[in-house]
Amino acid sequence: MTEQPPYLAQGRSDATGRLVSAVEPLLGLQHECGGVLPGPIAIPALRELEEKSRSIGLKLARTMRASNGREMITAWIEIEPLADAGCEIRVLTWQVSPLPPEDTQQIAEHRAAIDRALAELTARLDERQGVLAVQADATDLRELAAAMQAGIGQPWTDFVSIDGAAHHQPMHWRLLDGAKLTVPGSERSWRASLFPQQVPGADPTGFELCLTAEAPLPRAEPRPLPGSVVLPNNGPGLVGRDIAPVLRQPIARIIANAETIRTRMAGPLADEYSQYAADISSAGEHLLALIEGLADLEVVESDEFNTAPDRIDLADVARRASGILGVRAQERGIVIDAPKEGEHLPAIAEFRRVLQILLNLVGNAIRYTPENSQIWIRLEDAGGKARLIVADQGPGLSDEQQAKVFEKFERLGRSNEDGGSGLGLYISRRLARAMGGDLTVESAPGQGARFILDVPADLLALAPTTAQNPD
Repeated sequence: MTEQPPYLAQGRSDATGRLVSAVEPLLGLQHECGGVLPGPIAIPALRELEEKSRSIGLKLARTMRASNGREMITAWIEIEPLADAGCEIRVLTWQVSPLPPEDTQQIAEHRAAIDRALAELTARLDERQGVLAVQADATDLRELAAAMQAGIGQPWTDFVSIDGAAHHQPMHWRLLDGAKLTVPGSERSWRASLFPQQVPGADPTGFELCLTAEAPLPRAEPRPLPGSVVLPNNGPGLVGRDIAPVLRQPIARIIANAETIRTRMAGPLADEYSQYAADISSAGEHLLALIEGLADLEVVESDEFNTAPDRIDLADVARRASGILGVRAQERGIVIDAPKEGEHLPAIAEFRRVLQILLNLVGNAIRYTPENSQIWIRLEDAGGKARLIVADQGPGLSDEQQAKVFEKFERLGRSNEDGGSGLGLYISRRLARAMGGDLTVESAPGQGARFILDVPADLLALAPTTAQNPD
């Protein structure tokens, strides 16, 4: 007669998956996970294993990993279906180990990634929290986005109400991070997230602002009645008007959930499943970037697209772009040599479009230039043009690559893991030409690349300098 193996604990489930009996330590873990007896199995890994065994009608034996909030439990579990459609649960081994200490910085980074993914309005701010650029797609944020766009340079808090606080500027950014907001034109509740752009030990050179709603925007888009006349929509096209708003929120939630799984914030998880979640998150971010790129592409290729030129200082825009991307460069040991304070180059162009172009050029340089290298941003007065040059120490481009680099979806053989949609440079050149300028490249293999942005010079502002320097 075969001796039965000793079991540390046993339990039984019924045909609905409820745990109807259990002994320690299984019973204790059921209670610590918020369950009762009898009641639904509260241990996630055990519930999944029991459901699988019951559905296929076969005995299963697996390692179960669980946590009671204080300790990590690793147990070998056998589950065998019974004639009454329930299951017998047997615990053969049970090991307890302390949970690893939490990495507070990593948790903060993951929560920031989730906030960015779920944000329905994003804005770039300067070091005084003044608005530099804003992007929003939700219909109930149009009023806010238009006001912020018209008030470039003003503190973002001028355009919203901070719940429960009679705020006065200046207000420290840490007091505003996580603040609940009321947004004009929106009935939803909002929360602000502020991410400083700074080098450790220094004051922030700018901020990224994200507004996240407490609830999704209800879709109340009535269908036209039979025989009614539908007027043409002169706003964004199919992607920007219909597809991007519908896909952005679910994809953002996929990314957020994948990040939650990857970082084990929802409980212990085997390493291979954490890597699967990382792959899902990475793919989601790539898809979201592609959707945003397609929406921008649609805008710049529409017949109605135009820019709003104004008098700007290219040196100031360059310094702001350098400040926004300074932390990302610092992480790779890259130094951005931007125009110094006191340098100026007046131009006629739209501030936020020039900033968009520079963020793309400098971002690409950071992504593809070697670690511990340098990026230069230089200014030139090219007669009737104001010129800005972004140069890097990357691998450079061949003549064939230079001919393709501004084409749509051209990524020069890079894999999806490298990021990017292949639309950034195409859109940047369209923007430059819409402002009466151009975007070109000079490069050679092994000698880095120089991307050259030309926009119309502000000749009136340059006139005194021209008089003193006739050549």
